[in-house]
Amino acid sequence: MFKTHVIYKTDKWNMLTVEVQGRHLILREISQEWGEDTHHFLSRPAMMNWAEHRFPKEKFVGKEDEWQSIMDAFKQV
Repeated sequence: MFKTHVIYKTDKWNMLTVEVQGRHLILREISQEWGEDTHHFLSRPAMMNWAEHRFPKEKFVGKEDEWQSIMDAFKQV
């Protein structure tokens, strides 16, 4: 059985989940703008590196709590 972690979910069209399949991490990002995008990672550090580039802190000026919440969710995977 695979464990799925919800990183964020604003509605049924805007969400990001990470599914843990043994040592493989499958990240699914769904947005109404871009559709579904899937990324595969072989390690948590690789996934965290992607997350830090995908969600740069500079883009969350004034919304630091939202950025911290996203990063904390990734760290729980």
